[in-house]
Amino acid sequence: MKRVLLPLAVAAAIAGSSALAAGADDPATVYAAASLADSFPRISPGSRYQFAGSNQLALQLRRGARADVFASASPQYTRELFRDGLVEKPRLFATNSLVLAVPRSNPARIRTVFDLARRPKLKLVVAGPKVPIGLYTREVLKRLSLLRVLRKSVSQETDVKGIVGKLALGEADAGFVYATDVRAASSRLVAIPLP
Repeated sequence: MKRVLLPLAVAAAIAGSSALAAGADDPATVYAAASLADSFPRISPGSRYQFAGSNQLALQLRRGARADVFASASPQYTRELFRDGLVEKPRLFATNSLVLAVPRSNPARIRTVFDLARRPKLKLVVAGPKVPIGLYTREVLKRLSLLRVLRKSVSQETDVKGIVGKLALGEADAGFVYATDVRAASSRLVAIPLP
């Protein structure tokens, strides 16, 4: 039996999954993007979770790891796993937005993404190029002709939680994360919308 595959997941989709319904004899094993670590366990506390970067989870599934659900932050990995016959047909059930996040105190006084190019001493934290949030970051920066700001990266994290953590600790001036991550850390972070 093939595994269920859920790209770009949010908590609302778990409630409709029979594999995760209350009272199931065996708890479902869910491989989910790190950005879902706060919401998924609240929706289905009886499931077993493995949270990491979607690329890391996809690699584990390719190497034989067993999961009932794969909730990816990128449809790329779900399409590849489906193409290779490792999971059922992917279903997109939610989306998220990329934002530029800054610490709530915003000591660097960043107002727009273009400030990243204008200020030479800014410290930026991003995800690596194989992580979905890292891919999305590079796509947006390319569209805005700002790829050069990646040289200001002080860290390339393996998932969005690492970016949020570095920003919350004041180890960087800005980073690219999902809008829902800023909402979850609203006492510590502020979102700057992207054009």
